[in-house]
Amino acid sequence: MSSSPSSRPSVVVAELGPTNTGKTYRAIERMLEHDSGIIGLPLRLLAREVYDRVTAKVGEGRVALMTGEEKRIPPRPDYWICTVEAMPTDRQVDFLAVDEIQLAAHRERGHVFTDRLLHARGRKETWFLGAETMRPMVQALIPHASMKRATRLSQLRYSGRKSLKSLPPRSAVVAFSADRVYELAEALRRLRGGVAVVLGALSPRTRNAQVAMYQSGEVQYLVATDAIGMGLNLDLNHVAFATLSKFDGAEQRDLYPDELAQIAGRAGRHLNDGSFGALNTLPELPPRVVSAIESHRFPAVRSLIWRNASLDFSSPEALLDSLSRAPRDNAFVRVERADDFDALKGLSAVPAIRELTSDKASVELLWQVCQIPDFRKGLFGQHVALLRETFLQLTAGDGKLDPTWLGRQVSPLDDASGDIHTLMDRLAAIRIWTYISHRPGWLHDAEDWQERTRRIEDALGDALHERLVERFVQRAARRSARRFVRASALPQVGSDNPFAKLGQLLTEVPGAEGAVMTEEQFVQRVVDATHDAFEVDPMGRISFESQPLARLVRGRDRRSPQLALAEPEVWTGGARQRLERRLVALAKDLVTEAMGGFPAESFTGESRAPAMRGVAYRLAEGLGVISQGEAREQWKLLDEESRERLKAQGVHEGQRFLYVKGALSPQALERRAMLTALFQQAPCPQGIPQEPALNVAALGGRNARAFGYEVIGPVALRIDIVERLGEGLRDPQGARQAQALMQQLRLEGGVRAQVLRALGGPPPGAASKRRRRRRGRKPATPEASGGRGREPIVSKWLNERPS
Repeated sequence: MSSSPSSRPSVVVAELGPTNTGKTYRAIERMLEHDSGIIGLPLRLLAREVYDRVTAKVGEGRVALMTGEEKRIPPRPDYWICTVEAMPTDRQVDFLAVDEIQLAAHRERGHVFTDRLLHARGRKETWFLGAETMRPMVQALIPHASMKRATRLSQLRYSGRKSLKSLPPRSAVVAFSADRVYELAEALRRLRGGVAVVLGALSPRTRNAQVAMYQSGEVQYLVATDAIGMGLNLDLNHVAFATLSKFDGAEQRDLYPDELAQIAGRAGRHLNDGSFGALNTLPELPPRVVSAIESHRFPAVRSLIWRNASLDFSSPEALLDSLSRAPRDNAFVRVERADDFDALKGLSAVPAIRELTSDKASVELLWQVCQIPDFRKGLFGQHVALLRETFLQLTAGDGKLDPTWLGRQVSPLDDASGDIHTLMDRLAAIRIWTYISHRPGWLHDAEDWQERTRRIEDALGDALHERLVERFVQRAARRSARRFVRASALPQVGSDNPFAKLGQLLTEVPGAEGAVMTEEQFVQRVVDATHDAFEVDPMGRISFESQPLARLVRGRDRRSPQLALAEPEVWTGGARQRLERRLVALAKDLVTEAMGGFPAESFTGESRAPAMRGVAYRLAEGLGVISQGEAREQWKLLDEESRERLKAQGVHEGQRFLYVKGALSPQALERRAMLTALFQQAPCPQGIPQEPALNVAALGGRNARAFGYEVIGPVALRIDIVERLGEGLRDPQGARQAQALMQQLRLEGGVRAQVLRALGGPPPGAASKRRRRRRGRKPATPEASGGRGREPIVSKWLNERPS
């Protein structure tokens, strides 16, 4: 991400329009056409949803997730899915997108979105996504931006007022406080037997479990806050408002028409029409509001919230003054209030802190402390007191937080007992410590604290989901052949059930004393597991913690294997859906491994030159390996820059093949063999891929190259061996390596001769004839033979029989 123009200015695209236009989907597809990218999203929940969607396309090995409290960063990520506040502003990427850019007018968070609009750019392309109301501001601030109008894919119609009892299936009821959400959920449970609950205060873990329960059809109704309004993709047919006003942090006010439209627009996904209305406890919506929502026409945004980015850290007073500076452009309005500013103002008045903030570094640290979010949203004075203690510890001793003090803050939160309200309070509190644990340089053993706070948050999230299900879903309505939580339901040891040992292990997992792991907890372990935690055998069977979980099955080609859970009927619908989503990402990682890490999606997009797309497509189709005959014509059409870009991804122009270097590694060849066997629906021929040379008859008429072998005369040599031999035959420095390889192959003399001729080596008898002609004469030196001294040496080792 760059905040300054480059020699080739970034193309800026503003795609603006109502909900259900596919804006975010198109941005994701466009990002994947580039080598690298960042997308900033307005909610932590939405960031996790997009992360799941992207990893299902390219695997988890290429994608990072970064929010204030959650980080999943593989060793070399190409794509970053972030909340807007967490976007890594110092990272250079080709593509950058910011979603829901109309939040630049939000009174508290708007200044962050405004900053991204003004300064965040991808090296090659930048997209801003949001409401049509932002068009005048984007045109004014970025005159060269390409403006695109997104049209809704389905119709949205007002259906009037309805009682809870008359709501159609696949409906969401929207309220704006947790208490009201619970009240409505309880009423719907009594009427309909079950309901899912979504609030912004839920952890992604809890929210994902609730949404999965709804999406899978376990329950037909959803009660939520406006957290569903920011791009969460739900199969909703109808949205009903239970209230038309909310507290916005400063006052209780009526919702604006465009805010109502943002939420109502969640109804009707893709080509399915949706409807919206209100509960019959409310008056009818005014006709002008209904018309505006149905036609998607609202007053344009005329000013954006702004905060000065050039901060003065010479003193706390100077910092406050720079933060209070008014914008010079009438298009901006200075942010009225923000928690971090209020905290800075309060802490600056503390004498002990004033004494410690005498230099730039200490003032910068104070500002970082003030930016710790107040997730608890209780008495602000309590939050400021926490910030005060945090700063005093960071400026004393070794400059890190005291582990004993930290333990006293965190330990009481490690308690999954209590009701829904108690668990939500603890969740809000642990989120603060999760955020602090990710601050660089603040803690001893930061990774241990990150793991501890994450574990506590996960446990609280699981417990909260269980409480929500217990309270708002009648158990009889849940379709489940097995519940981990009931010891009596666990399979008997020694039975044929593949989950028999799993059930036994679940009773041994650390947790509450005597407790059994719930289904949700086990599924979350799978969802959170890294790639290395899964075991995949040559037949495509996937195990987790030594237990059978799923298997890969034949897809439309080798790069698109499908998944079949080992025993799908034992999972509830929501659990099954989440498991399948994680395993789809695993399958993508396995295919990427077979291709040696080649990012095919980045080179086959419509924006690429035809020759580049052709080469990349063939490489992907060949799992990272194609013959020179297939590649030669298109490779010649590539310009030098395109060739260098492919070479930077490991593409190598070999003697007989164009290949990705990593695709010839032992692990990649194993994945290739597995994927080929799955597609051909027959086991690999014996010896593949371990044996470097096979008798052609051992292949049984099957395509050698599909398994990573090349037929040369009566034998099939593994392609990595073919390339190494070919290079050795043409390079004086490679003679010894080639000699060692030939000895390892242990081919008979006649077969070896055929292999040598096919690879372009010298005739087998050339050296012996030359020796007979020169018998009795002093051997010629390389200099005396005009620099051709290499041939006798090469012929010697080529004709030597293996020991």
